[in-house]
Amino acid sequence: MAWAPNQEEQFRVAARYVDQILRGANPGEMLIHFPSRYYMTINKTAADGLSLILPRAIVAHVDRVLP
Repeated sequence: MAWAPNQEEQFRVAARYVDQILRGANPGEMLIHFPSRYYMTINKTAADGLSLILPRAIVAHVDRVLP
């Protein structure tokens, strides 16, 4: 199970920071950007291999299930 932000969005934000720094911005004065959303992913094969029974309340909030 993983609870993480969208990696593609994080890479875009990092690229914007790099662009601003290369254009002369002071990193100490730049605003911090926090992810707008986190995604929950469950690996069903790993859960089954560990004989875990996932509660319906958790499964209802999962964004992606890996086979």
